[in-house]
Amino acid sequence: MEKNWLERFTFVMEFFNGPIVMALVFVFTMIIGVPIPFAAGIATVAGLIIADIPLSLMALSAWTAFEPFPLVTIPLFILAGQLMEHGGMSEKLVTISKKLVGAYKGGMGLVTVVACMFFAALSGSGPATTAAIGSITIPAMKKEGYDSGFAGGIAAAAGALGSMIPPSNLIIIFALVSDVSIPRLFLAGILPGIALGLMLMVVVFIISLKNNYGGADAKFQFRPLLCALWDGKWAMFAPIIILGGIYAGIFTPSEAAAVAVAYGLFVGLFIYKGLTIKKLIEAFKFTAVVIGTVMFILGSTKAFGQLVTIYDIPESILNLFQGLANHPELVLLLIGIFYIFIGMWLESVAQIIIFTAVFLPLVTKLGIDPVVFGIFTVLTCEIGFLTPPIGINLFVAARITGDSIEKISIGVLPLLVPYILMVLILVYFSDWVTYLPDLVYGVSK
Repeated sequence: MEKNWLERFTFVMEFFNGPIVMALVFVFTMIIGVPIPFAAGIATVAGLIIADIPLSLMALSAWTAFEPFPLVTIPLFILAGQLMEHGGMSEKLVTISKKLVGAYKGGMGLVTVVACMFFAALSGSGPATTAAIGSITIPAMKKEGYDSGFAGGIAAAAGALGSMIPPSNLIIIFALVSDVSIPRLFLAGILPGIALGLMLMVVVFIISLKNNYGGADAKFQFRPLLCALWDGKWAMFAPIIILGGIYAGIFTPSEAAAVAVAYGLFVGLFIYKGLTIKKLIEAFKFTAVVIGTVMFILGSTKAFGQLVTIYDIPESILNLFQGLANHPELVLLLIGIFYIFIGMWLESVAQIIIFTAVFLPLVTKLGIDPVVFGIFTVLTCEIGFLTPPIGINLFVAARITGDSIEKISIGVLPLLVPYILMVLILVYFSDWVTYLPDLVYGVSK
């Protein structure tokens, strides 16, 4: 009796190694233009057929992917960021940043970085931070004579800090996949996020000085800053409530996200009065689209991650790196190079879900703290936001400037230096990353 197509397909697949077939199917489907969630799903189906596992695992994995309660944190923080942006908080943060660093050479570029650091503590999203701050500061930079590609590059690079400085959606995704504490990861992201912001400011200042971009080298004045801080106190108070409440044990990260939504609604409607019915609808619509995308990726790639474990791929990779067991820094560097390359083609959420299952067991056996690896993973994802062809922040900045992706990609090149430098710092000097988590919660066992 002639085999049906499924039997013939299975017969062929049995001649090949399951993980290799999964990888080839995944890469091939992406090359021909299949969306990443579907590509991961098709590769998973191939792997399930080879392993003779019922295809119902796909549906079961998707269901369990949506089950963890902390997952509700992501849409709530997205909505809170939208409410705070449309409600007028982003303008207040830009004003405060102007009074803080705006008088110096490259002032508006420095303002963009500082404002993105502030807004990152509200939004949890790199692209959202780029859009919220860049839509205000990019036109101002262009008026001051900045090259539009460089202006867009500043907003894109600084906006990526939204994925490092807590609350961060990517950190939450990593925590859910790895079962690492969200509060510990949030605290661990603060110092690297601030350090990255300061390094970006140095690069912006040097390039602005060289090209005579903006600023009049005026002296800093304390009184106008105090006035701006008082006027924007409601915006500045938001991260204190959100993060302070988490670390003080008043509420969980999920409850903090709900508090952030309530606070954004209150301030936007009754204090700054920037929220209208139209803007509220836009905020809810944006949140629904983004979380729908995240959930779709999460559901389709969860089975992929489980299949990786079934095939003992982490153990195989550990054996592959056995000769480098005494050099964990080199292993982490190789993983970083791989992540940066993959981040050029793969969406960050899918990247974290798929490859955390592969590499986390490896790095933990090599003695690398999972919290450090989480921050390292998010950092490489941030670089992915800034590298074509999938660099989301580049697309957001290009839409604001009206320039091509190519021009923004060239403008962002010097601003990638701090990110690469931070990758090397995390590889060779990572103990400082866990200083705040260990200080607040004690040293993890």
